[in-house]
Amino acid sequence: MRIAVMAAGAVGGYFGARLAAAGHDVHFIARGAHLDAIRKDGLRIASTHGDLHLKDARVTPRPEDVGPVDIVLFAVKLWDTETAAEQARAMVGRQTRVVTLQNGVDSVERMAPILGAGCVVGGIAQIASVIEKPGVISHTSPFATMRIGRVDGRPDAALAAFTDAAKAAGLDITLSETINRDRWLKFIFLVGLSGITAATRAPLGPIMADPDTRAFLRQLMQETMLVGRAQGVPLDDAYVDDRMDFAAKAPPTMKASMCHDLERGNRLELDWLAGKVVRLGHETSVPVPANEAVYALLKLHRMGRA
Repeated sequence: MRIAVMAAGAVGGYFGARLAAAGHDVHFIARGAHLDAIRKDGLRIASTHGDLHLKDARVTPRPEDVGPVDIVLFAVKLWDTETAAEQARAMVGRQTRVVTLQNGVDSVERMAPILGAGCVVGGIAQIASVIEKPGVISHTSPFATMRIGRVDGRPDAALAAFTDAAKAAGLDITLSETINRDRWLKFIFLVGLSGITAATRAPLGPIMADPDTRAFLRQLMQETMLVGRAQGVPLDDAYVDDRMDFAAKAPPTMKASMCHDLERGNRLELDWLAGKVVRLGHETSVPVPANEAVYALLKLHRMGRA
């Protein structure tokens, strides 16, 4: 299949590299030092699932150089959504599917007016990865999964074909009929993980070992679940317990990408994570004091260092 990865960051770069190694025609969109490093030395993946070096990765900063593709894996930071969607127009043909692998719960709704509701589909990625240095992506978790599907739940032959191709490439991918609920399930955990690791500047190990920070993580997720229910999403109380068990068993060094961004002085996705919960909580009269605290603590850092 002909696939574009926008952009070749920690998430898109990992999945795109696996697809390219399996023989698919993959084109990476990148910029800056990351682009220069990939052009010079290729794209390297250091992974618990096996290292990979794409010596001749096809990379460009210009989507118009790529042209229409079958699939766009759309994995830009949330503040870049609309701008990147406009740029992606050059890669979208009549049969193209744009799969959002972003954090948050509203990417499809933000992109559909730009690219068309028929081509933009939901997706979630669960993976712990980071750009270790330009041209090198470090994948540290035992999991690297994707779930994709239409928000309206309709069957989609193009998505089914991509799912089959990705499975054949060795990826852990599922075609979902309930992607909206799936988005919220990921969102609940991500809001908690990003909030607690960024606010404390600490990984999961010490957070889970301390009763106060462990309880705060639970409260962040509980509030997010209640906000989701107020949006009409069917969510079970037991899910928060499940995520707490997952956090207890996760690698003790695990941090959310927002914590990594904070440490590096990068812009934060705060407004679309804790900030989104705060806004929806106020709109639906659901109390969200823990998320309000995270938002207040990190607000002055959300634009990054100059």
